[in-house]
Amino acid sequence: VQLQASGGGLVQAGGSLRLSCAASGRTFSSDTMGWFRQAPGKEREFVAAISWSGGTTNVATSVKGRFTIARDNTKNMVYLQMNSLKPEDTAVYYCAGKSGSWRDARPEGYVYWGQGTQVTVSS
Repeated sequence: VQLQASGGGLVQAGGSLRLSCAASGRTFSSDTMGWFRQAPGKEREFVAAISWSGGTTNVATSVKGRFTIARDNTKNMVYLQMNSLKPEDTAVYYCAGKSGSWRDARPEGYVYWGQGTQVTVSS
């Protein structure tokens, strides 16, 4: 599966962005999909994951109540709606997929990755 992330940009604190991740190559409808982010000088961290059906989501504590993950299997798309953005949300955001459980938030469990999209939040 190939993933293409888009939707990043520069936004002021308190603003919103919606990231999109388009999957191609084969259907991903049976896979767990996730979003991760990596800020300069920091390790890649888990942001959110969604089960294959979209019925279950897992969101990192740092973004809970502000970020929402969703998917549309008919369009092979995954989304990350980001509201009330803060400067500390500034990072490159990656979408990723795997066949394993949404409960495991470790990045090393994800098999395929997109190229990343930059999100910059100004104060």
